[in-house]
Amino acid sequence: MRSSLIGKIEKAKRYAQEPGRVEFSGFTTIFHGENSDHKVSYASGKWHCTCSFFSQWGTCSHIMALQQILHEMLPAEALSSLEEIHSREK
Repeated sequence: MRSSLIGKIEKAKRYAQEPGRVEFSGFTTIFHGENSDHKVSYASGKWHCTCSFFSQWGTCSHIMALQQILHEMLPAEALSSLEEIHSREK
């Protein structure tokens, strides 16, 4: 029993070094912004944030930060606003 648990721990460490193995299909989080907390979610290929900027622009700094943090674990459509910004910078 002990050796199989050790094997699983070693496997988990290898997996943790390969974040591309994980792809989020949806999640909800609380983002602690400078002025207040915001609920940010991703589901069915769509982002949502409770901040006022998101309601006007369809994206915000909270979503863009999560895209940068999780970029290897998000499906391509979840990165579209991040890719747009990078292409404008070039």
